[in-house]
Amino acid sequence: MTDDATGQKAGMEPITLLGVASPNVVKVAIMLEELALPYRLQHVELFKGEQFTPEFLALNPAGKVPVLLDPALGKPLAESGAILIWLAEHYGAFLPASGPERYDVLQWLMVQMSAIGPMLGQFTHFSLLPSDSEPYAHGRYAALADRLYHLVDDRLAEREWIAGNAYSIADIATLPWAEYCERHGYSWDAFPAMARWRETLSARPAVERAKARVFDTFIPAAADTLRTADDSDLDRFFGRTETMPRQDFNAVRGTEPASNDDPA
Repeated sequence: MTDDATGQKAGMEPITLLGVASPNVVKVAIMLEELALPYRLQHVELFKGEQFTPEFLALNPAGKVPVLLDPALGKPLAESGAILIWLAEHYGAFLPASGPERYDVLQWLMVQMSAIGPMLGQFTHFSLLPSDSEPYAHGRYAALADRLYHLVDDRLAEREWIAGNAYSIADIATLPWAEYCERHGYSWDAFPAMARWRETLSARPAVERAKARVFDTFIPAAADTLRTADDSDLDRFFGRTETMPRQDFNAVRGTEPASNDDPA
């Protein structure tokens, strides 16, 4: 039997995943579902600055989500790439144990962590601002986003999976970011190989379950937090200081929750 709130199996202590409805949290939830591990979700009120409290900073001094609390590890673990590697190695799936295929998977996991996540996240950030406020920044990250979408599409035009010969943590890490495609103004028709790959992954029951749990839990919770967030809360969330020109971040209100987890 499972508990509807935690997915916990009788007699097993669940893992806790702290986060919001963001790609880097979704990727961890997908991995947990793929491994059939019991876990619970804990919302972090980013718009109200919970990530800067002493209690949260004790879990992750960088003040970002996701954070994983796995009893098997015995200490908090942050950075979604590190979390995926821990889960893959400890529970024995979705990462080859040795050889060239292992490092192919790790290489493409690092591509997601170092480029796809941060650059698409920055494009999302500058797209929230009024169109005339940061034209250079918006144009720069739009060009980088275009290049990265084509990089993934070109890669998948020659192979079934991102890396190696099987579904891996490289696919799990990249999927939630690739799904920003339409949000960034593209049609999936522009990336047929990536669209095929996305359709294959999205049909996996574990992927369906992970998205449903994360979005059903975190989107309403974040919306409630956002309703009471004032301008100073948004300034802190987006890292704006007195040395930076003031920008209008009010566009974030009424949209899906933003995240401060890039590039974890």
